[in-house]
Amino acid sequence: MKKIGFIGLGNMGGPMAANLVKAGYVVTAFDLVESALEQFVEQGGQRAPSAADAVSDADAVVSMLPASKHVEALYLGDDGLLSAIQPGTLVIDSSTIAPESAKKVAAAAESAGVPMIDAPVSGGVGGAIAGTLTFIVGGEEAALTSAKPLLEVMGKNIFHAGAAGAGQVAKISNNMLLSVLMTGTAEALQ
Repeated sequence: MKKIGFIGLGNMGGPMAANLVKAGYVVTAFDLVESALEQFVEQGGQRAPSAADAVSDADAVVSMLPASKHVEALYLGDDGLLSAIQPGTLVIDSSTIAPESAKKVAAAAESAGVPMIDAPVSGGVGGAIAGTLTFIVGGEEAALTSAKPLLEVMGKNIFHAGAAGAGQVAKISNNMLLSVLMTGTAEALQ
């Protein structure tokens, strides 16, 4: 697995994709923001004119997008990537989205013969840059096993939470606990 299609080069996705390039993967990326693509090319990555072009001959696809509606549109829309991705190509969605959306996209991927995991991250921009993110994964064990070499380049901790969507449930729970901790700390400091 040497060719990676990467969609979403924002604050988290950009450093994640750059770490894959540093590890020797051929990464072709797409983002709607021109400056993000330019920066990625400066880091040794390749740019694609569209998301479909980024994944056309990829061994694996990684997406890191802002919300459920973006992930669903990317994979399931009129020109959804599931029609452009070759059967058997591994898909890793690291976006933090609704569990229902993760399950919906994973079911469509399964129908298309595309193994997919939801792998939202924890660790912030610093963790993305350092390659020390924590991945909380939902999906089949076989897909996770295939994804591990890529995840280990971008992160240090990988937890399998269960079936498709379980990674999102665990991530949301983590975020809720963090907000409670932050609120308690703020109260204690007052």
